Amino acid sequence: MTLIRTVDPVAEPVTLAEAKAHLRIDHTDDDELLAGLVRAARQEVERSTGMALLLQSWRLVLDDLPESGCALVRIHPLREVQSVTAFGSEGEGTIIDPATYQVDAVSRPARIHFNASVAPLRAMNGLEIDFTAGFGEAGTDVPDPLKRAILLLVAHWYELRAGYGPADQPVSYPAGFDRIVAGYRAGRL
Repeated sequence: MTLIRTVDPVAEPVTLAEAKAHLRIDHTDDDELLAGLVRAARQEVERSTGMALLLQSWRLVLDDLPESGCALVRIHPLREVQSVTAFGSEGEGTIIDPATYQVDAVSRPARIHFNASVAPLRAMNGLEIDFTAGFGEAGTDVPDPLKRAILLLVAHWYELRAGYGPADQPVSYPAGFDRIVAGYRAGRL
């Protein structure tokens, strides 16, 4: 199973102005640095929670359909399955009719259950599922605790910027970060 982000979000959940207000910065000297920290913090929150905060496109690549007939999509929240493509043994791609599968976007992980068997697939990367995930297009669609986690990371990393170079980041996480994002992490059995 491989997950590939095909289209990044067009904005960030936290604006540069919000980050500057949080840090009480009124100059523009560090705007580029802060914008990079906001982007890195969003990516870290997404990585640690398994979520897509803003709308973005993904591709899930599977070698074969699981025996249960149900493919799991681990990026949450799943908004829409755009297409499912099966690749035959000769590499020919066939779009699977949406009427032959059901999408459960409510569960976490989301599930795509195939009602019929898929034609024989090539040995590797035989099934591609293109989908969109995220809370919405704007930062106002993102739950406030996740935005607070981003601001917490930005502030922490901004304060530690002189002690460590960009290649060393992130050197640590602020107290409370794990507590904020814990409720958004997928449960494990």
